[in-house]
Amino acid sequence: MEKHCSLLIHFDKGTPALANEIKEALEGNDVPAKVEAMKKAVMLLLNGETLPQLFITIVRYVLPSEDHTIQKLLLLYLEIIDKTDAKGRVLPEMILICQNLRNNLQHPNEYIRGVTLRFLCRLKETEIIEPLIPSVLANLEHRHPYIRKSAILAVMSIYNLQHGDQLLVDAPELIERALFTEMDPSAKRNAFLMLFNCAQERAINYVFAHVDSVPDWNELLQMVVLELIRKVCKAKQGEKGKYLAIIVSLLNAPSAAVIYEAAGTLVSLSSSPTVIKAAAGTYCQLLLSQSDNNVKLIVLDRLNELKISHRDILVDMIMDVLRALSSPNLDIRRKTIDIALELITPRNVDEVVLTLKKEVVKTQSGELEKNGEYRQMLVQAIHSCAIKFPDVASTVVHLLMDFLGDNNVASAMDVVVFVREIIETNAKLRVSIITRLLDTFYQIRAARVCSCALWIVGEYCLSLSEVESGISAIKQCLGDLPFYTVAVEGDGVDSSKTSSQQVNSITVSSRRPAILADGTYATQSAASETAVAPPTLVQGSLSSPGNLRSLILTGDFFLGAVVACTLTKLVLRLEEVQPSKAEVNKASTQALLIMVSMLQLGQSSFLTHPIDNDSYDRIVLCIRLLTNTGDETRKIWLQSCRESFVKMLADKQIRETEELKAKAQISHAQPDDLIDFYHLKSRKGMSQIELEDEVQDDLKRATGEFTKDGDDANKLNRILQLTGFSDPVYAEAYVTVHHYDIVLDVTVINRTKETLQNLCLELATMGDLKLVERPQNYTLAPESSKQIRANIKVSSTETGVIFGNIVYEASNVLERTVVVLNDIHIDIMDYISPATCADVAFRAMWAEFEWENKVAVNTIIQDEKDFLNHIIKSTNMKCLTAPSALDGECGFLAANLYAKSVFGEDALVNVSIEKQSDGKLSGYIRIRSKTQGIALSLGDKITLKQKGGS
Repeated sequence: MEKHCSLLIHFDKGTPALANEIKEALEGNDVPAKVEAMKKAVMLLLNGETLPQLFITIVRYVLPSEDHTIQKLLLLYLEIIDKTDAKGRVLPEMILICQNLRNNLQHPNEYIRGVTLRFLCRLKETEIIEPLIPSVLANLEHRHPYIRKSAILAVMSIYNLQHGDQLLVDAPELIERALFTEMDPSAKRNAFLMLFNCAQERAINYVFAHVDSVPDWNELLQMVVLELIRKVCKAKQGEKGKYLAIIVSLLNAPSAAVIYEAAGTLVSLSSSPTVIKAAAGTYCQLLLSQSDNNVKLIVLDRLNELKISHRDILVDMIMDVLRALSSPNLDIRRKTIDIALELITPRNVDEVVLTLKKEVVKTQSGELEKNGEYRQMLVQAIHSCAIKFPDVASTVVHLLMDFLGDNNVASAMDVVVFVREIIETNAKLRVSIITRLLDTFYQIRAARVCSCALWIVGEYCLSLSEVESGISAIKQCLGDLPFYTVAVEGDGVDSSKTSSQQVNSITVSSRRPAILADGTYATQSAASETAVAPPTLVQGSLSSPGNLRSLILTGDFFLGAVVACTLTKLVLRLEEVQPSKAEVNKASTQALLIMVSMLQLGQSSFLTHPIDNDSYDRIVLCIRLLTNTGDETRKIWLQSCRESFVKMLADKQIRETEELKAKAQISHAQPDDLIDFYHLKSRKGMSQIELEDEVQDDLKRATGEFTKDGDDANKLNRILQLTGFSDPVYAEAYVTVHHYDIVLDVTVINRTKETLQNLCLELATMGDLKLVERPQNYTLAPESSKQIRANIKVSSTETGVIFGNIVYEASNVLERTVVVLNDIHIDIMDYISPATCADVAFRAMWAEFEWENKVAVNTIIQDEKDFLNHIIKSTNMKCLTAPSALDGECGFLAANLYAKSVFGEDALVNVSIEKQSDGKLSGYIRIRSKTQGIALSLGDKITLKQKGGS
């Protein structure tokens, strides 16, 4: 069995010292050599060596030394050597040590006295301690505070020993007397800690005797007072009212640590609105006063917890929370915005949006490198405000449209998606948005943003002037036609064409492979979204070559197809609003010329990659449509697209509403639970806070907040059998997984008629699991049972295995008996939970994460949706793909799943499956994550569960 040890030192086993060398050095007179020899002796003892021959040498040559370092090392040596024999009796030679310790406790030097008193705190043998007690008590009244505080700790540890209360009967009384007279803050704190641990009533009486001066006490003592209050209130719920005033008074303490602890204690003890408001105010104050980012993140976590249970109170403090945006740290800003978005009400939305607008304007300064990312966060926040409260959209939409040409493509994309949603949901803003969009269209430099903006132009330009402006803006951005000219040798080509050809050829010749974030290759056309724009906010000018022209000349024919579709829609709408047939024909001819020019460019040898078939077919369809339009086709192009978009927005709204309803469901109280009525309550001698607290407790009881979450049936599911029913020792474990800890409650039953001695549960782990301590030896009577608890730390989301055996000795068997236990597999599902993220964020993470695990589909399930639901259930993930996108029967299905682990790791899964002609499903499930463990563990889980038979 491992011995009790309070000392841990790193030791390099490669160069062990020899006992003879140490002995020689200790017998010499060289002080530095003696110090080194003592250090080596201590290290060897810590690593399992016994060194019995050194003891007498140390008593003879080290005990008399006056050197402080040697005396300190001597105490460390005495702390770790065996002081008892095999039967637990103190070794006779320890009497030699007792006299030395007594001398040290009466030594004229304060340091020697102090370290000896601290040594006694770690001594467990009462036979050695008993003769030293008078000397320890004498030190309680020493003039030096270092000795007094060490003496108090020594008294506490002696009193806490097995028969310590008999050795020091009047210890609490002595310490209480010392507490009243003590002036040193550390000694006072130690004295109070002694009473807190050994005589709780005396500590409580002391606090109430000095209740008015508690706020002026030292920080160390205030922390112990808070700990005492928490302990007392946990044991006696009914008495917490009288302690609340003390905690509230500590909210004004000068120490940030005390303020934080006081706020946390208040929240844990009471639900009174006054108390919660005071705690929330304290957290907001800490958020501004503390410069450490880690502290800010912890405080934001506390505010987030408060938001869940006391949202109404926090709503009034939203502006205080938003002041944390002044921090340059992105994680702090993200957390702050997330909290604020859930506290928005019609009353405060204008203030919040105004603050967010100011922050957006600040990001234009370009001082910080992550301004683009922060701007994207702000745009998303404003977007969600505008969706919840459409009235605020008009105040922000025009400001945000300035960022359509942002260098940060993700941020610009968020803006254009926001504009697309607002123009549909807020009809009053349609005209102003279209006008602004057409004015700023030439600034857009990213292909994806251009595509979305073109769709808006095609769908929402309704009046004659808007349609004409739309066509004109697109023509301007495309530049002069044709897109390229072939210069024949000897032909006279005017200088403007030559220069434009040079520009274009430069653009095209820059197509070389680029390495993306996920390590794959892409041609320049795929990466052109970020590459086209120069690093300024307002890119390009009306006189520069058009943005659409530049993008199409890099080979982006998908954008070319979007341009063709937009022109087609605008010409079809022009036919409805333009009385002059000649004008319509002119516009139609110009649109056809643009489309034909794009096809000509795509099929020429001018570009290294020809036009793709999809884009070609789409542009040809547009040409056919403009040359021969039917009413049915017109209806599809001018109405159906928009109807689909409206349906998509409605689906999104329904999904969000359902999620909110699911969150709002709370547990109900039992029918026969007692409810106290506020108006019938006795108010005699109760302060306002106490009364509020009582009422809140009653409300909690009535709404079932005090009911236990743990379901007995679920507990039974988590019990694992470790040994067989026929084994002499039966063992089963109840496994509790709580974030970073796994607790094994192992029940061991002796099924024999004999006493089992030195029974030990030996465990070992595989994976990122670590045993915190090794369970000790036990003696089990015949047919009796024992509960053994083992704690295991987890450091990452990975499937781990715990294995081990039970070892014991029986009286009639000479050898130790070993019972091997079943392995306990720690499931990755205990660590991951469903989560949501935006499509843009999912794609960004997919490109960034380097670990991928590809699992081939192998299942007996024949329906694509059933298979997807089975995978979602098996992996405990959330499907990000909208249900409407999975509707219909088409023989194939692609969906994205997302989950987050308790360690903050992201798990991304893409399911792509197809139904074969024989009815079976085929395809792949791809898992991506930042760490290898989560990708491999999830892959193993899917491989195990995907069959679908079980």
